[in-house]
Parts: sequence; structure tokens; C-alpha cells
Amino acid sequence: MTAIRKYWIALIFSGFAAFAYAQNDHGHDHPTHTDQHGHEHAQPDSAAPQPAEHAEEHGKCGHSINAPQEFNAGDNAVHHISDANIIHVFGDIYFHLPVILKSEKGWSFMTTKAFHPHHHSTGENSHEGYVLVHGGVMRIQGGQMADRDYAIEDITHLEVEGEGKKKMQYNAVIEGQCYPLEAKTTYDGGILGGGVTSFMDFSITRNVFTMLMTAIFLFLVFRSVANSATKRRGHAPKGLQNFIEPFYTFIRDEVAKPNIGHHYEKYMPYLMSAFFFILGLNLIGQIPFFPGSANVTGNISITIVLAVLTFLISTFSANKHFWEHTLWMPGVPALLKIFILTPIEILGLFLKPFTLLLRLFANITAGHIVILSFVSLIFILGKSGESMSGSIIGIGASTLLTLFMMTLELLVAFLQAFIFTMLSATYIGTAIEEPHHH
Repeated sequence: MTAIRKYWIALIFSGFAAFAYAQNDHGHDHPTHTDQHGHEHAQPDSAAPQPAEHAEEHGKCGHSINAPQEFNAGDNAVHHISDANIIHVFGDIYFHLPVILKSEKGWSFMTTKAFHPHHHSTGENSHEGYVLVHGGVMRIQGGQMADRDYAIEDITHLEVEGEGKKKMQYNAVIEGQCYPLEAKTTYDGGILGGGVTSFMDFSITRNVFTMLMTAIFLFLVFRSVANSATKRRGHAPKGLQNFIEPFYTFIRDEVAKPNIGHHYEKYMPYLMSAFFFILGLNLIGQIPFFPGSANVTGNISITIVLAVLTFLISTFSANKHFWEHTLWMPGVPALLKIFILTPIEILGLFLKPFTLLLRLFANITAGHIVILSFVSLIFILGKSGESMSGSIIGIGASTLLTLFMMTLELLVAFLQAFIFTMLSATYIGTAIEEPHHH
């Protein structure tokens, strides 16, 4: 228990340090925006402002994001599970988060309050050339309009051709002129729809806020349990300690010992931290209102980091026996090892963490999308408010289906935390397994 406490203290300290740095406002009070749909944004050849077209017309400036349009369940689901720079509470009430941006002009520190967000988490003002669109920070191309705050008359979008594929281009209408916007830099080579642009976003987003909140909550829980265990040493546990200890005992006796062996205690802090961290994020994600609803473990960036941690621990813990049977298996012809077995084993080293990140990401994301799709039945059957009878039927159907799916998601929250911990213990155990002599 002491090792677990020390681990969480270090984790929370790091989280507080990052949060304190993000809160350093430097006298600014204006937020920015990042595309919630993950679209790659085309960059026109010229950064000069273009004449604005009417918000609802098919002009150079595109269609207004506030213009009436047919309800799209898929876009709605993707929008709600995406990360954001701001947390929507209710109506036009928002929980503002620190915004930290870096461009060729230097660092910008602010909060999303500076953008005066309104409908659909879109800001009414620009700040230092940044704009808030659907909860994400975007920048006016070329660093224009950075001298002061400007009123945003409208945000438009249109599809353009670029590099052999269609891209979504967003534009800000300011003082009757149309200014192209670009999203933050994402170093994914375009695989996930991003790319390198003129600025980077280091903000405390909704997912980061939820992770910090979960870490703080878990720290307080484990601190309380540790104090209780110390005071009641030799006595039967009660209260919160009585609730937490079965989880610890289960992970120790059913996961760590069978898969890792007699060296299991060395890896218990990581296994327990991974289990409760993933479980906590999954459960908070089930809460449909603030401070919950964040899709943290459904974000592949988060699951990649968790999988890499398991990969690093198992790789650097591996003994001579493991590497011998991975790189140069004894008793096997050299040609077979060089051209078949060794390449496959090396590939397997990287496939293991890939299965970890993909399983957790896919299951949590799928559950959220299904629930949002069921809720969308209200708008689909009701034809976005045109049919009252259809809306009533949609409410009845979506309520039953959503309750069923949320119950299933509650099971998945525990199951995925257990599976990740079990597989991590299996990979570590395989890496440190001692040779068997017959």
C-alpha cells in the first residue's frame, strides 16, 4: 500500500504542476478554438482576406455553421465524444479551461472565457488572432487580426479539394471580410485528419481536466485507505478500506501472482494504478452531465500512452532468457530464425501494446457512439421538432435503449480496466519468466 501511495503522490504532483502552469494567465483573458470533428483544414495559397458571402449561400466563404441543416446522427456523435478546450455545462453556461498556445509569434496564455462562448461552444470574439469554434481553438491563417479583439460576425465552412481528397475549410467573418482558419498542429502525418499548421495547442482540455480530477480523487481515496489501514493494523477493515481492499486482493491474487510470479510485488503499484485510473475514467465518463461525460479512454492518444507504459515496463524488465527466445531461439536452424521466426517475434513485441491501446479505445468509443445514436432517435423520428408524435416515440425508444446500453457500459467500464491490467501483467510475466529446467 505504501508503494501505491508514493506512486499516486508523484502522479498528482505532476498533474498539479501542469495545471498550475496552464493557469498562468499572463494578463490575457481570451480563448482559442480547435476543430472538434478532427477535419484537416486546407490552407489557401494567399492569406489575404476575401469578400464575405451571405452566411447561408454557397459562396467563397461557405455555409454558416449556425444555419439550419439536416440533423446528422454521425456528426452529432463524433462531436460529443471529441475533446474540447471548454466544458459545456447547460445552455450558455460553460466551465472555462486554461488555453496555452504556441505560434511563431510566441506563447499565448488565456482562458476560454475571453472568447465569450455562446451557442455550440463557439466564441463571439477573436483574441490574438485565435477563434473558438465548436469548443476547439483555431487560428486565423497568417496570424492576422492579432492586434486586438474582434467581434466574430459568423463562422462558415465549406468542402475544398486538396492533395487528392476533400477537406473541411472553416472561415471567420470579421468586419464583413472572410478569413480562413486553421486547426492546431497534430503530428499524425494526416492519418487522423490532422497535420502541421502554424500553431500548437498545449491547453488543459476537457480530457486533461477529467484525468487530473480523477487522479486527485483517487489520491484522496487511497490516502484515506492507507491512513485507515495504518491505524487499524491487525483489525478487520471497515468503511472505505473495506470497499477498496477486495479490489486490491483480487488484482494481487488473481492477476499479479499467477501471471508475474514471485516478483509480483515490484509491479503491483503500476498494475493497481492502471486498473483504478482506467476504471475511474470509465466511470466518470458514464456521468451524462458536468463534471462527467468526457470520453477520455475513448481517445486513442490516451490509450497509446497507457499501452506504451506497459511496453516500456515489460521491455526494460525483460531478462536474458526472454531476449534469447525472442531474437535467437535455441535449437532452431539459423535460416529459419533469420528470415521467419525472429522478424515475427520482433513484430510481436510491438503488436502487444497495439492490442492494448486498440481494445480499450475501440470498446469505450463504440459504447459512447451507440448511446448517442440512441439519443439521436428523438431528433430523427421527430424530424428535428417537426413531428411531435415522432419525438414522443423517439423519447420512449431512446430511453429504454439508452438505459440498457448504459447498464452494459457500466459492465464494460470494469471489464476493460480488468482486461488491460490482466494483459499488462501477462506481458510483464512473460518478459521476466525464468527458464524451466527439466
